[in-house]
Amino acid sequence: MKKIILASASPRRKQLLEWAEIPFEVKVSNTSEWFPPGMPPEEVAVYIAREKAKAVQAETGIEEIIVAADTIVVLGDQNILGKPVHREDAVSMLLALAGEKHKVITGVVILQGDKEISFADTTEVEFHDLTEKQIEFYVDKYKPYDKAGAYAIQEWIGVVGIRSIKGDFYNVMGLPVSRVVREIQAISL
Repeated sequence: MKKIILASASPRRKQLLEWAEIPFEVKVSNTSEWFPPGMPPEEVAVYIAREKAKAVQAETGIEEIIVAADTIVVLGDQNILGKPVHREDAVSMLLALAGEKHKVITGVVILQGDKEISFADTTEVEFHDLTEKQIEFYVDKYKPYDKAGAYAIQEWIGVVGIRSIKGDFYNVMGLPVSRVVREIQAISL
C-alpha cells in the first residue's frame, strides 16, 4: 500500500488507522471549520474535510494519499452541534442530546494528486435520559471540548448513556475506518 498522510490531529482517528494496521504519518494544516450558511449537514462534514485535505496537499506538495475527515453532530434536521467552547456549552449540548436521537456525520476526503474520493457516513445515536448531575460529572472528568456534540462514545457517557446506535460505531469515534480502508485501496489502483 502507498504512503498515507492523515490530515488530522485527532488521537481517535490516529488510533483507528493504527488498529486497521494502515501505515501512515500525520500532517496537519490549520484550517477553519467555517462552512457556507444553509449547506446541508452531510455536505458540511465533507466540505470541512476537503478544506483540511487540500491545505495539507498545498503546503506539502505531496503526491501521497491524503486522508482527511470531519465529524459533526446533528440534532433534529439542521441543528449542527460543533465542539463546545466551555463547560457550560458542553453541559448545554449534552442536556439537549439526553433522551434524544441524533446523527453523527463524518465527512471523509481522500486525495491523491488530482484524484479525489469523498463521502459522508451517518450513524444514528440515541441517548438514555441523563441527569444534569451525570452530565456535569462527565464534562468535569473527561473535558470533551475537542469533540463534536461534547462527547466521545468510547468514554464513560457512551458506556452508560447510549440507548442505541444504528450504523458504524467507529464513525461516531471519528472515522468510518472500514470504508476508509476500502476507498484507500480503490484510489491506489
